[in-house]
Amino acid sequence: QVQLVESGGGLVQPGGSLRLSCSTSGFSLDDYVVAWFRQAPGKGREGVSCISGNGATFYADSVKGRFAISRDNAKNTVYLQMNSLKPGDTAVYYCAADRISWRVLPSRWASDEYDYWGQGTQVTVSS
Repeated sequence: QVQLVESGGGLVQPGGSLRLSCSTSGFSLDDYVVAWFRQAPGKGREGVSCISGNGATFYADSVKGRFAISRDNAKNTVYLQMNSLKPGDTAVYYCAADRISWRVLPSRWASDEYDYWGQGTQVTVSS
């Protein structure tokens, strides 16, 4: 069955970096979109970034230029490199996966209607 397991969260000072990992199983990264979402206390879930089966990437405006999504097909793992972190990036980060048509992906990727979700990993940016 499809499984997603996040790791790499932690406490970091403002301006610091973290790399999150989403270890996947039960499907091929070539066939699914894998996305990163985050949820801060008292707020809704926000789409951060995604990578499609053919390697196309999308980012929320709030993280463009600071975050980078990538994947290693051999390890069935998707990464989120987060640089220049700000206190506003503090949240639980989730990875999610689903089959999404390329035709609708640009408008659909940040909607949290994904079939499969990980358990989340906490990222705290604080001095």
